[in-house]
Amino acid sequence: MKNFDFVVIGGGIVGMTVARELAARKAGRIALFEKEDEFGCHASGRNSGVLHSGIYYSAESIKARVCAAGSRRMQQYAVEKGIPLRKCGKVVVAPSAELLPQLDVLMGRAAANGIKLEKIDEKQLAELEPLAARGHGVALFSPTTAVIDTKAVLRSLAEDLAVAGVEVVRSVKAVGASGAQKILRTTKADYGFGHLVNCAGLHADRVAHWFGAGKKYRILPFKGVYKKLVPETAARLRGAIYPTPDLRVPFLGVHLTRTVDGEVIVGPTAIPAFGRENYGLLSGIDLAECPGITRDLLGMLVRDTGGFRTLVREEFGRYYFPNFLRAARALVPSLGRGDFRSCKKVGLRAQLFNIEKGALEMDFVIEAGPASTHVLNAVSPAFTASFEFAGWVAGKALGTAA
Repeated sequence: MKNFDFVVIGGGIVGMTVARELAARKAGRIALFEKEDEFGCHASGRNSGVLHSGIYYSAESIKARVCAAGSRRMQQYAVEKGIPLRKCGKVVVAPSAELLPQLDVLMGRAAANGIKLEKIDEKQLAELEPLAARGHGVALFSPTTAVIDTKAVLRSLAEDLAVAGVEVVRSVKAVGASGAQKILRTTKADYGFGHLVNCAGLHADRVAHWFGAGKKYRILPFKGVYKKLVPETAARLRGAIYPTPDLRVPFLGVHLTRTVDGEVIVGPTAIPAFGRENYGLLSGIDLAECPGITRDLLGMLVRDTGGFRTLVREEFGRYYFPNFLRAARALVPSLGRGDFRSCKKVGLRAQLFNIEKGALEMDFVIEAGPASTHVLNAVSPAFTASFEFAGWVAGKALGTAA
């Protein structure tokens, strides 16, 4: 049986950067396990590629502590490695007058987190994004927002791991573990470890439960789908156009992002998925998990936890294209049906649900277990924050390792 000082489960951006960080700290023999043939087959390889500035997060959150610094480090890494990067900036506009006060909330959060954010008038907005909605006289501009080629980042990190001597084991699924015996069981063989770091994303709660950790949590997946703008319309957008978030509900809503290859994607939606890999209409549905997912969703709906009724009403409504178009036109009024085409991009958000509170966890969540550290909630902006967040996780793991 092979033995390692540290075993990392999960070959997404968090698992890869954690393994890289442990290697940089000379933590001993390190192995990274990924059940797919390639890295980043799930959230890390399916997101929009936006490197967020960090303006949305309250100062006491882990997200606020690692997002801006993570973005700076990721952008520096891209320059050093020659990875495609567009420093495009982002405008934030209020889809309705009701949401205008939220602009001041974002300004306050940006100031508290030391992030550059500018309040602009309609003339300045028109210069930055000629197509953006200008009905309320004021908007925000985030100059540090950028977009990156996520697949290129993952390929580069794989090269880093090889150079650092991390043993990468792909196409092997973890099926069980013992913190007391310090054994990881997989579909290939058993492996010994000194400490295990769980970065399994959509399956992170299952791995944590093997160690008796994270018992009050389970993953509640949400599906995001996109549409694209036709090239002629996409060429007229310069960067990213986002709505002012309704901070009473969990997710951001439809926005427009110009990617590194010049396409403009519109979305995502955020509806409950009935399986941890339910990317299609029916494919990936997990019948064994459907009752639990339904129970959790109905509970939040009945209690209206965190504005969940509003979220459900808006998000399910956007599957009817006229409603999706209406949400997009609140940001870019000139858009019409003919400006859109279908998009194959589908992502799943590994959202953590707190069983005791009956609510979604919106911040990153890390929990220690026997000979283990568990990253239970690493949703957006995890890609942006990954280099900085990995240092946080590695520090936790090294501090608890025997």
